[in-house]
Amino acid sequence: MDTDLLHEKFCRMGARVKVHSALVQRVAIDIKHDRRGEFFDVSVREGVMVNAIDVRPRQRHLLLAVHDEDSLGLPIPGGQRFLCGHDERAWFVAAVPEGRPASNVAMAMDALKPGIARFAEARVGLRFEKRHDRRNQAWVRQGEWFFVPVPGFRVFKSTVRRNEPLVRSNSNKPHTAEFCVRTGGELIYLHQRSRAIISAATHRRLMKRNPAEAKLYSAQQQNMQVLVRGRISHADHKTIVLSDWHQVAMNTETQSRAMRFVTFID
Repeated sequence: MDTDLLHEKFCRMGARVKVHSALVQRVAIDIKHDRRGEFFDVSVREGVMVNAIDVRPRQRHLLLAVHDEDSLGLPIPGGQRFLCGHDERAWFVAAVPEGRPASNVAMAMDALKPGIARFAEARVGLRFEKRHDRRNQAWVRQGEWFFVPVPGFRVFKSTVRRNEPLVRSNSNKPHTAEFCVRTGGELIYLHQRSRAIISAATHRRLMKRNPAEAKLYSAQQQNMQVLVRGRISHADHKTIVLSDWHQVAMNTETQSRAMRFVTFID
């Protein structure tokens, strides 16, 4: 792996990168801080190649390809893709789903769009040059969250929540929606200790068989439709204002197996 070339390509988009050897994990990508500010930290196990296959200096984005090496030191087909770049106020890294081809930055950005956003683009006939704007006719984006307008949506005032957090996981800093409505979804039960999930039917059977164990599960709603409006805020992003109700969808990063190699948390 040519680390000098990797440094050069990160420099072209205005970033620093530090590359070092990993003893156990195949590859790990994080964003860390030192006295000079933020930098990309890449640890790589022997026999693994990391290359920046596309750099877009004006966008401040690049696409990393990670491959295992064969006995001749050549890349084995497949591997993973990671989109690295700067989004408003901070650097980020996002794993691209393996099922979606991405040989350049633009393709990686498209691969990270949720299905509802791509459907909205087709519905409004979004112009090609607008498809990566943070705000266009089809959707508005803030970080990993996409907001797609739902014309004519009506809601009972009593169901509206105020200052509702939008959270990908407990490790992430939440985005906060001024007004939020959660509808539909599937009833599931979450174990308070192991975080295991069981269906409502399984929980009913457990209540008959072992009531004490069943009480360790709490009722939750899964796959709910979330709609928001008003101010959407986050420490690392410019606040956006949605005048109408928008459906919320997260990018497709969590669909990637390569997600386990990303330690960056926004």
